[in-house]
Amino acid sequence: MTVVVTGGAGFIGARLCRRLLKVGHTVVAIDNFDPFYPRAMKEEGIEDFPRESFSLVETDICNTGTVLQALHARDVDAVIHLAAKAGVRPSIESPGAYEQANVAGTQSMLEVAQRLGVDTFLFGSSSSVYGNNEKVPFSEEDPVRHPISPYAATKRSGELLAHTFHHLYDMTVHCLRFFTVYGPRQRPDLAIHKFARQLLTDQPITMYGDGTSSRDYTYVDDIVDGVMRSLHRAKSLEAPEYEIINLGGSETTQLKDLISGIADAMGITPEIKQLPEQPGDVERTYADISKAEELLGYEPDTPIQVGLQKFVSWVEAYYADRPVLDV
Repeated sequence: MTVVVTGGAGFIGARLCRRLLKVGHTVVAIDNFDPFYPRAMKEEGIEDFPRESFSLVETDICNTGTVLQALHARDVDAVIHLAAKAGVRPSIESPGAYEQANVAGTQSMLEVAQRLGVDTFLFGSSSSVYGNNEKVPFSEEDPVRHPISPYAATKRSGELLAHTFHHLYDMTVHCLRFFTVYGPRQRPDLAIHKFARQLLTDQPITMYGDGTSSRDYTYVDDIVDGVMRSLHRAKSLEAPEYEIINLGGSETTQLKDLISGIADAMGITPEIKQLPEQPGDVERTYADISKAEELLGYEPDTPIQVGLQKFVSWVEAYYADRPVLDV
């Protein structure tokens, strides 16, 4: 099976490509190497992939014609669309750029899939669409009418666009709502990686708010497992379907406990610098994964303590022979 993975050199994308290759699929990754974080970190994540079954198309997903030209000679079986401008806070500063990459880019890839006759489209959505939902855990049946950041709004827009293409062209579409993914090669802007770099360079950890905000931190391999199960289900169906599915760890960790967990794993006593809460940040995330369990047989099995230790082992090795990225 030939699978196209957009954002294929990114944190989750590269991990997914590796899993797809391991089970024997041919993978075409599309990535524009957005300078949001260093290109070298992305390149290192894919440098050992077998060239006989992996290829990289370096282009912007909004360039529909270029993407079509790159894929027209391939018999594509599925598109897994992960490419996006990520981050809640940066989206408040540059909402237009997020609309272009995340909404127009999703529209472009849906059009590519339709024009190539691809019947399976998986979309990497986000738990941010739930906003400050008061009911926990968050269920796919909950209303998502009140996003509190441009990033969240673009992800909800992508889900709606995907439904439109499912309806018009009989595509099977799964919108997979990821909950705070972490692990080796995590993006440098995300909290766990940022905190680790602050500890490595003897800086105080910047904690926004009083530390009681909570997240459903999900280890990257558990997310990849959910995506693989989604792909398997999609390709085994006899009739097209549209589903929104939460992929999370289904347990929550307060920010202050996360900081303690990272510091303990690194053997460092942290100094905390408390700062005001940031606009656009939600108070909590917490995934109801009963639908994923039922439809996909999804069973995340990496507790936060185990996942943090795996991340710390990677981050200490990664920065052992290179400068620590600026915090």
